[in-house]
Amino acid sequence: MLGTELIDHEIDNPARNDAVLVEVTRGDRVESVHRGHAVICDADGEVTWSLGDPQAIIYPRSSCKMIQALPLIESGAAKAAGLGPRELALACASHQGAAIHSGPISEWLTRQGFADEDYRCGAETPRDKPTREALIRAHGAPRQIHNNCSGKHAGFLTLNRHLRGGPDYELPDHPVQQAVRAAFEEVTGEPSPFYGIDGCSAPNFATSMTGLARAMARFAAARPDGDARERAMVRLREAMVAHPELVAGEGRACTELMRAMDGVAIKTGAEGVFVAILPAQRLGVAVKITDGTTRASECAVAALLVRLGVLDPAHPATVRRMRPMLRNWRGTEVGAIRPAPALLG
Repeated sequence: MLGTELIDHEIDNPARNDAVLVEVTRGDRVESVHRGHAVICDADGEVTWSLGDPQAIIYPRSSCKMIQALPLIESGAAKAAGLGPRELALACASHQGAAIHSGPISEWLTRQGFADEDYRCGAETPRDKPTREALIRAHGAPRQIHNNCSGKHAGFLTLNRHLRGGPDYELPDHPVQQAVRAAFEEVTGEPSPFYGIDGCSAPNFATSMTGLARAMARFAAARPDGDARERAMVRLREAMVAHPELVAGEGRACTELMRAMDGVAIKTGAEGVFVAILPAQRLGVAVKITDGTTRASECAVAALLVRLGVLDPAHPATVRRMRPMLRNWRGTEVGAIRPAPALLG
């Protein structure tokens, strides 16, 4: 049994065959590195470029929220609820809990007859500093609507009502999560080998790096006049592009980098995951940093977007992620974060 556990651990370990994606310098020397995997897939689901192991199995975490939102549209629940681009962007969001996020979501819940108590994501202190400080001054308590996944869960609640499921929509065997799993496996093109419970209590289905990039490529290649799934994909990616401030928030990489590009949707996930949807190129991108560091995933995805010609390397939002300077407490420049040469091509 122990031997089997060790073999399984090696198979599932994302550190196997990873590559250096990001370097951290001090002076003119590389002080440390961030390793991981990066994959680009085309509209046919084929890998066109990779670094590290394209078959590494990972949890996509919040990078796959647009996949989790597919049943919301495909079931007819979004249409029945009158959801527009703003709500769909929030369904894909990992937001800051600012008023621009919690306000529209609260209105969405109220229209559907839901309350904060119907959520299963858990209360979270708002990540938006002004909102957090205002809550403290008012002696208020964080609510579930402040959870960075509350938009996704509003989508789950809306889908659940349409499916007439029980209240525990976050459970893996619930019809909502079964619909999510079916969509996830179909667009990744492979069965999910296992799942873990995410920070918001919903199951997060594992897939390979290639599967995640393939799913993003399918979003990229989807046509407005395609089948029901393609139309749903177009609605979600266009909602994200139209409302980048809702997908993340001011100062966040997703928001700032989407604003710096034309029609490209990107989404971060916890533990160093990042994906990108490039409709004009019909390409999907997936990045995973083995040590889970956000600074490295942002650097790597920015470098790949520059490599693919959709992001200006000189744009301030790009520089802040792709080549940020490191300064000490006196403000002296002492080093930098930069993509590894292999990432740049």
